[in-house]
Amino acid sequence: MTAEFEGPRTAIVTGGAKRIGAELSRALAADGWHVLIHYNHSAAEAEALAARIGGSTVRADLADPRASATIMAALDGLPPPRLLVNSASRFVLDSADDFTVDGWDAHLDINLRAPALISRAFAAKAGRGLIVNMLDAKLAAPNPDFFSYTISKMGLAGLTELTARAFAPGIRVCGIAPSVTMVSGPQSRANFDAVHDRNALGRGVDVAEIVGALRFLIATPTITGQTIVLDGGQRFLSLARDVQFLPPSGDGQFLPPSGDGQFLPPSGDGQFLPPSGDGQFLETE
Repeated sequence: MTAEFEGPRTAIVTGGAKRIGAELSRALAADGWHVLIHYNHSAAEAEALAARIGGSTVRADLADPRASATIMAALDGLPPPRLLVNSASRFVLDSADDFTVDGWDAHLDINLRAPALISRAFAAKAGRGLIVNMLDAKLAAPNPDFFSYTISKMGLAGLTELTARAFAPGIRVCGIAPSVTMVSGPQSRANFDAVHDRNALGRGVDVAEIVGALRFLIATPTITGQTIVLDGGQRFLSLARDVQFLPPSGDGQFLPPSGDGQFLPPSGDGQFLPPSGDGQFLETE
């Protein structure tokens, strides 16, 4: 551990109870951090994880502008905050043709406004430390699938750059941008297994590599304003669609419809039909 993070210290991990956030929480606890696990709906998972790693929990709805104050208040009595990982994310399928105002606002509230407010509050309270924003490798070679989500992550990339400039010298700000690492959104396990390694190296990204990137950022006091992209060179392929909507053969054609018809083109013209309803929501809080 560098002098930057000597002594007792707290790491805040938003969305820290499940999926990638939970893996980051476990790794940080193993490295000697007290972890404040933020959650929204995942109370049972958060409390169970906190009990296992000796951490703390805080519930906050990141769509509420008051969430940052709630999270900062939960730091009372804990070791000094030195690390913030903005990991929580809303991930709902929409397109440029069918996005709604409510869906747009929900993505930007949770994926952009909340990290901005929490980062500002963290910088003011901590004085020194590191902020790591979880981005997405698709920003290096964008496609229009998951439209509102992608826009929100583009904004978060800009926030990373601007806060790195604004919060220096006391606070470093960096990003980690992995490609698909776990089954996501409407994706099936079979589809994930078929396309996980769709990149130039032919190797899918593992959560352990995201943990390694976080540890590298913590251990390197001269890095700020930079994003580590973990995509196996997927950006070199310039995929026109999200990888889960492409076949495993790499010929650039769309996947055939799944058994439930949720990706069936309505007229045979190759247009993608997004799922109906609002159920395709990846809960990471």
